[in-house]
Amino acid sequence: MQFTSSVGHLASLSLSTFHSAFKSYVEGKISTPPLLVFRQLLRCRVKPNDSTFSLLIKAFVVSSSSSSFAPSSCSENAEAEANQLQTHFIKWGFDQFLYVSTAFLDLYSKLGFVKAARRLFDDIPEKDVVSWNALISGYSRSGFNHDTFELFVEMRRRGFNPCQRTLVSLIPSCGTQHLFVQGKCIHALGVKAGLDLDSQVKNSLASMYGKCADLEGVELLFGEIIEKNVVSWNTMIGAFGQNGFFVEAMLVFKQMLEESINTSSVTMVSILSANANPRSIHCYATKTGLMENVSVVTSLICSYVKCGCIHIAEQIYMSKLQKNLVALTAIISGYAEKGDMGAVVKLYSRVQHLEMKLDAVAMVGIIQGITYPDHSGIGLSFHGYGLKSGLIIDCLVANGFISMYSRFDDIDAVFSLFQEMHEKTLSSWNSVISSCAQAGRSIDAMALFSQMKLSGYGPDSITLASLLSACCQNGNLHFGEILHSYILRNNLDLEGFVGTALIDMYVKCGRMDFAEKVFKSMKEPCLASWNSMISGYGLFGFDNHVFLCYTKMMEKGIKPNKITFSGILAACTHGGLVEEGRTYFEIMKKELGIVPESQHCASMVGLLGRAGLFEEAILFIKNMEVNPDSAVWGAFLSACCIHQEVKLGESVAKKLLFSNCRNGGFFVLMSNLYAASGRWNDVAKVRKMMREMGEDGCSGVSLMEWIS
Repeated sequence: MQFTSSVGHLASLSLSTFHSAFKSYVEGKISTPPLLVFRQLLRCRVKPNDSTFSLLIKAFVVSSSSSSFAPSSCSENAEAEANQLQTHFIKWGFDQFLYVSTAFLDLYSKLGFVKAARRLFDDIPEKDVVSWNALISGYSRSGFNHDTFELFVEMRRRGFNPCQRTLVSLIPSCGTQHLFVQGKCIHALGVKAGLDLDSQVKNSLASMYGKCADLEGVELLFGEIIEKNVVSWNTMIGAFGQNGFFVEAMLVFKQMLEESINTSSVTMVSILSANANPRSIHCYATKTGLMENVSVVTSLICSYVKCGCIHIAEQIYMSKLQKNLVALTAIISGYAEKGDMGAVVKLYSRVQHLEMKLDAVAMVGIIQGITYPDHSGIGLSFHGYGLKSGLIIDCLVANGFISMYSRFDDIDAVFSLFQEMHEKTLSSWNSVISSCAQAGRSIDAMALFSQMKLSGYGPDSITLASLLSACCQNGNLHFGEILHSYILRNNLDLEGFVGTALIDMYVKCGRMDFAEKVFKSMKEPCLASWNSMISGYGLFGFDNHVFLCYTKMMEKGIKPNKITFSGILAACTHGGLVEEGRTYFEIMKKELGIVPESQHCASMVGLLGRAGLFEEAILFIKNMEVNPDSAVWGAFLSACCIHQEVKLGESVAKKLLFSNCRNGGFFVLMSNLYAASGRWNDVAKVRKMMREMGEDGCSGVSLMEWIS
């Protein structure tokens, strides 16, 4: 119902009528915007009083929260309208009323206009605790955590004692590891003042402890709450879910139901975030009527997508949410992750039909799914959309397209995108450096690193790992040592993939002694680091070190994986250690339950073949759990060359030819086998076949770096 249609002529309106209109709007009885009602009041020349502005502000807050305005992104119109209200407020002289000034301050805070709220706060001559609370709440809501705490300290210095509302507004700002100590101090202050007895304060504290991963503190606070409400239970579920304790979160939810506590939309969102079975929660939400809540439906759709039930998610979306970009983005990203770009394009058409616009999150989700060369056309189309919509300006989107083009080895497009970026972040530099490293353009990667430093960006672990990988490609030991020096000078953490990349670089550049030093300097080497050392020792022929390294790794409680055994079996092959190879292959299969892959089988075939155990090698190939591929037959053919087993070699060569293998290396092996047996006519035939197939053997580039 409209205000104007319910009251008759404007001239007959009284101040109490306008007050009733403001109250009716807050109660949802009329739909006339409060500002329009206020303008009618001014046209009627009805003089407002302090209650008028107090009621108007309450109505304006309700109006803003129900519109598109949000604390983080209010429109300029909302701020302009609030400023107009304040102008009238000052003009009529009502700024002398502290409670009205505080109401305006609270309005600015809730709309996210923190600077305007601070200016108004500073202009209030006689402040009270309520004024301080309003500003603290505004800072906290807008994410200014450090400023919120400093404001509280300033409040205490000026002699104001906090109340329950103060702590409830302040505590959320301490829900980070950086301010957790301060949060504990506030908790102690609350206990000392007796404020912690309030259930709202306890709920806020429990939420803070949960965000800082102190679950013991959460459980202690939860146990102290005498009258637990739905917020208390939701806080517990959220705390367990945020920290990965999904089973515990579900147990709390079940206990909540046993206690006959009415669940809310927040309960559903929290339990879905804790990896609850979406089907069960779907049934419960339908039964309790919570499926009418947009946030519940959106969370349910995201959960279905996460567990791979994208079709169910799409059905819910079509029946419940016709125009919700968050839910649609989740579904689009789910299809993109599965590589179903046809479904992605179909849903994108729906976005266009509903006159919605993709945001950066949706665009990045789509780009990540474009992984096959067949999808390059779709990638180009979305690139065009990104240019047209202006999304390409977003760093995340630009970085996504850089990664996409690097997957297609289109480095020119990568460079073009990178140079067109208005604001290059560290992640942008990392994307392009990583792209160059993956494409084998190590020189370009190193040149970009120099440009990055000149632009004022210091490398992080991702940058260093990409650059060290580039050093491996061209054997640039000197540049690798420069990076190592940089890591040491800046006390960067060697644990994890940076240390592993450094070990790998030294191994591939021929400095096993340096690789050992790096490995020994690591406090807790990860599995990848152990694997790099095992592979390195095997590459350099240090067989005993390989087995010793494996033993030490097992003693440390680190479980080996497929890569570990690839390194061990390769070492056995190079060293001719048949018995050891058999032993470790059995350990891998029977003791650790690792299914052998082609690489493991190729190592075993090579090991047996080189030892002249061709019958055992043939039997091994017949009993393989996977079909023998070119790597397996290549290992067998190589062994035939060593022992000049021409007939066996010819039979393997035929298998390779019939399997349509066009690897020039196999032709070279056969040529060498015939040459070793003095069959020069056959050598000529193999060479002719190579030329006809466009093969020139194994081309390569040698790089030698002199070290003084």
